Amino acid sequence: MAERHVAAERRIDAPAERVYRLLADYTTHHPRILPPAFSEFRVEQGGVGAGTVHSFRLTAGGRTRAYRMRVDEPEPGRVLTETDQLSSTVTTFTVLPEGSGCRVRIGTRWQGAGGVGGLFERLFAPRVLRRIYADELERLDRDARASA
Repeated sequence: MAERHVAAERRIDAPAERVYRLLADYTTHHPRILPPAFSEFRVEQGGVGAGTVHSFRLTAGGRTRAYRMRVDEPEPGRVLTETDQLSSTVTTFTVLPEGSGCRVRIGTRWQGAGGVGGLFERLFAPRVLRRIYADELERLDRDARASA
């Protein structure tokens, strides 16, 4: 099994501090930026930043999978991670100041499947996830500008 990695990034027209605060708020703001591929989003513990535990279902490539994520802040104000308690999946949100706005990167890594399933995963997962992340980043940009 090989480690897989998928990422997307974009410039957000809002200050890095505001964008990070929106991403870290799993009670109010984070759910608003999730594309339709995410469903059944629920905060189980905490709600803002490190220590938050949330769950959701993600439908991608015709398959739906449940996740239960624990949030950490290895670099508060800059890097937020979500580690799945049910698999090897880790998603990292990185917010970097860039002029009057910022650049946000969403990256996910996991241990890929082997065999034929792994082949399909390697061919299709990156394209599908990048599309979902591009939508999420667009929604984040709109939400960040609206919350000014």
